Amino acid sequence: MARNPSIQRHHHITLNVGDPQEDYDFHTKVLGLKSIKKTALYDGEEPIFHFYYGNAAGEESALITCFPMRQSGRLARKGSGQIATLALSVAPESLDWWNRRLTARGLTVRRQERFGESLLAFAHPCGIDYELVGVNGDSRVPFAGGPVPVEHGIRGTHGITVSVRDLPNSEEFLTEGWTGTRGQTDGRVTRYEVGKGGTGTIVDLRHDADLPQGSWSYGEGVVHHCAFQVSDLEVQAKVKGHLEGLGYTDVSDRKDRGYFDSVYVRTPAGALFEAAVSKPTGFTIDEPSDRLGRSLQIPPPFMHRKDELVRHLGPLPRD
Repeated sequence: MARNPSIQRHHHITLNVGDPQEDYDFHTKVLGLKSIKKTALYDGEEPIFHFYYGNAAGEESALITCFPMRQSGRLARKGSGQIATLALSVAPESLDWWNRRLTARGLTVRRQERFGESLLAFAHPCGIDYELVGVNGDSRVPFAGGPVPVEHGIRGTHGITVSVRDLPNSEEFLTEGWTGTRGQTDGRVTRYEVGKGGTGTIVDLRHDADLPQGSWSYGEGVVHHCAFQVSDLEVQAKVKGHLEGLGYTDVSDRKDRGYFDSVYVRTPAGALFEAAVSKPTGFTIDEPSDRLGRSLQIPPPFMHRKDELVRHLGPLPRD
């Protein structure tokens, strides 16, 4: 069976969070990420903020993006068929420093080990599970302008954990549809890596045979999707065709997301994946690099409703 060699690494991960200020403080003041963009969700009629966090330039595989859902009143249901955990990469010698920092800020931290990696497990204030994993040799450069010293800074994504009830179908999707190479199994978790492998490419499947299905719609408290980087639009089209040729017909048409172009696929377990192509201008398409993340950028689909959108969303988070 043909393999698709085009999925390179994580591009970004998108979360359904709670209060805008709470989320902004967690990512910029606690985790020390840079505010890259303040804009709004492109889909639907009801305006929702969309915040981007990352390193200084907002590079692929260093991006976390968030939809603050508290204003909408919509709550999600955790369960299988979702991305359950986001793992971020830090230097191994920084784990003690992070343990003290997170604990001092009232977060419950658990020391764990998986696949021989030491990690700290904790949760976003809205309940989404996070991990900081000690990773040797990660050359990605953390944001140096925030409250976290650069030597302890977050390098980018390390991996995601997907909860699945039926393991074989998800394994087939990852290997035949999504470039994944199967690695070791640790308890209920099996590791896959895309592209060249290593940190920033990992998808862990956790077999939760008896866990009820979680919700797929927008709602506070769960991961919405994980995007993976592909090189260009031609390759992206081949990814779509390859998936459809394998029988995965729940694949979207290309969607213009302003800063990148996206094709989405609902995986067999239910978790939503995306193949993303960054635009050449990236995040500087609507504001200069030295002003990234400072002011609200209105998505083109909402430009004709700018005043209404601003009134509905309310004030931006305070630094």
